This record gives sequence, structure tokens and C-alpha cells, in this order.
Amino acid sequence: MKLKTSPDRDWTPYMKRALELAKEGERLGDIPIGAVVVDATGKIIAEAYNEREINRDPTAHAEVLALKRASEVRGEWRMVGCTLVVTLEPCVMCSGALSLSRVDRVVYGASDPKAGAMGSIYEIHGDRRLNHVIDVIPGVCLEECRTTLLTFFRSKRDKTKA
Repeated sequence: MKLKTSPDRDWTPYMKRALELAKEGERLGDIPIGAVVVDATGKIIAEAYNEREINRDPTAHAEVLALKRASEVRGEWRMVGCTLVVTLEPCVMCSGALSLSRVDRVVYGASDPKAGAMGSIYEIHGDRRLNHVIDVIPGVCLEECRTTLLTFFRSKRDKTKA
């Protein structure tokens, strides 16, 4: 499945908000990943950051939490007409949740060569055996997203060495 290269709108302001959320999650002790759900009008209807460490929950990824919150706002689980904007390429679990939620598109910043499931390792978004295909726009605010994660992990390694 080919990834989209020309976005239908400027996703930068949404990614900037996702980056703010990522930094909030990092401040609280988690990996800096942030996500927002945007409806068809361009309004952010839900947002989240990783809360795995905070909640001691392996499923508390920013994408899953944002989807749950968007479902509460919309009063339904189907996210047709919505876009999820996230700082890091979704993993297998999150990609599955995004497919099941029927989001129209996923916009992400940095690729994840170790666990990415929307182009890097797997292509869950385009697997026609599933009941839904998702458009993907990678690389929005790429350098800022990448730097945020690299700085976080470098700091963790330095603390471990000390």
C-alpha cells in the first residue's frame, strides 16, 4: 500500500499540538508520544499522550487513549470522517485499533523502524484482508518529532550509565 505524499490540508498545527502533549507526557515520566483526533471540520475532538508508565497499563498508548476519548465525545466508536495525528508511527496494537475505529487517515511525524505498523515493518493500514483501509501521511514535522524521541531516549541511556 502506497503512503500519501501530498496531504489534503496543512497538518502542521495539529502535529504541533501533538508534540505539546508528548512533552507533557514526558514531564510526567512517560515516552513522549502525543496524539490528537481531528474531525472532518478540522476541530480537535480528543487528545492524549502516552500513559503506560503513569497508569501501569501496556495498552495506554496515546493513539488508543485519544480514540477512547473521541468515542466519548462523539457518542460512538466509529471515527468515520476523522484523522488521527500522532508524533510516532503507530505500532501493531494501535494500527489495529485505528483500523477497527474506521478513521479515515493517520498523519504521523517520525517513522518507527522497530515497531512501526503503518509502513516501516507492517502495513496494517492497507491490508485489504481487514475491513477498513486507512490513508497515511508520514513525515509531518519529522525533525521535531524525531528529535523529541531521540533526546528522551539519549537522556534515559545517560541516566542508566550514571
